[in-house]
Amino acid sequence: MAESEKPLLIKRYASRRLYNTETSDYVTLEDIAGFIRDGRDVKIVDLKSGDDLTRQYLLQIVAEHESKGQSVLPINVLTDLVRSYTTQATSAVPQFLAASFEMFRDSQSKWFENVNSMNPMAKGFEAMQAQQEAFLKAMGGQLPDDEQKPSKESKEDLETIKKQLSDLQAKLSKLDK
Repeated sequence: MAESEKPLLIKRYASRRLYNTETSDYVTLEDIAGFIRDGRDVKIVDLKSGDDLTRQYLLQIVAEHESKGQSVLPINVLTDLVRSYTTQATSAVPQFLAASFEMFRDSQSKWFENVNSMNPMAKGFEAMQAQQEAFLKAMGGQLPDDEQKPSKESKEDLETIKKQLSDLQAKLSKLDK
């Protein structure tokens, strides 16, 4: 297994300090949460007993975020989780949650792929908009002397079209980010 695929091993000392075995330094719960947000799996073990403490610490991270007002799970979900521990459905809940998060991750990555695939399209729209602006400038600013100047209404229409184009470009730029 490649190094990046191995879970990051964190050892908990008797003093309850957490030690990152890759970087040889102590870490906090917030550091561990950051590793996980960056896509890294972690494994936390007790140095003395060798017990796997990962689940306990991950629950603690969620609880700390909840206590700071950063709602991770709605009340009804927390209530249902507690309720599931006291019913026969306990065995189905972990599989259901795992499958739900798997589907969520898949749909999220597909959404990001779609947004990223729109990036070239957005650039194409920008190029098309530049061409349209050049065309409008040429049409509006360089009419022969013997032709009639554009009326006030056509100038207003032109300004409306320019504004709409600008709004569209702003929306596309937001999608690009």
